[in-house]
Formats: sequence, structure tokens, C-alpha cells
Amino acid sequence: MAKEISGYLKLQIRGGQANPSPPVGPALGAKGLNIMEFCKQFNARTQEKQGQLLPVVVTIYADKSFDFIVKTPPAATLIMETIKLKKGSSEPNRDKVGSITWDQIKAIAEIKMPDLNAFKIESAMKVVAGTARSMGVNVKGAAPWSK
Repeated sequence: MAKEISGYLKLQIRGGQANPSPPVGPALGAKGLNIMEFCKQFNARTQEKQGQLLPVVVTIYADKSFDFIVKTPPAATLIMETIKLKKGSSEPNRDKVGSITWDQIKAIAEIKMPDLNAFKIESAMKVVAGTARSMGVNVKGAAPWSK
């Protein structure tokens, strides 16, 4: 018989760097979970993604046990890493902070594909390109599918 789920918790934690300090500790402690057990499991599972910001969905069961799913890094974070930005534009419609090519967008879309609600790589590329534009990043060239 399946365990009874009492709730979910969404966090964003750097890979391999979970510790009981805020925001992880208080969020898990408020739900009555073993904070150190979560930190050990998370750090072991994300060792190869050291330092990357990773969204985590923690499933909390009625007996205070838990299970969690680690998702791919946010598209905005991947875009900033790709073009070496510190942050996006405060006014994306006026101030452009960088530019990105369609090849770079395709690479990001392939990483994000499992977490996006897109079936084709072209659709995933459109989602990533939209995120880039909303950050004030220009997309160079014509879209590959419009040729």
C-alpha cells in the first residue's frame, strides 16, 4: 500500500551544497522532516552538479518521511552561465545586456527538455528564446525552422 502524502515543498538549492542553514533548514524543520538526512541525500545525489542552482520538489509523507525529485537548472541560470552574465536587464525592452546564438539556445533546450512541456526541440527552443528575451538578451539570427 502506498504512503499517504501530506504535502509538497519546492526549494532551489545549489548542487552539493545543501546545509541546515536558511532557507533549507527552516523550510524542512517547519514540516517536521529530518534536515540532516535530507542534506546528506541531496548532496550525494547532486555531487556531479556542484554549484549549479537546482530546483527540488520534496514529497512529504504522513509518517514524516520524504522523497525528492531534482529538476534541471532554471533556463535563466543556464542562459546567464552560457553568455557569462551576472544578472538580466532591469528593463529588458530597452536595455539589452547581451546576445545569444540559436546554437547556444538549442544546447540549453536539450538540457531543459525533460522539465519543459514541449515535445519537439523547436518548441523547447522557443521557450528558452522567450526566457532570454525577457531577460534583455538578444537572440542572434533567424530561427533555424524559419529558413
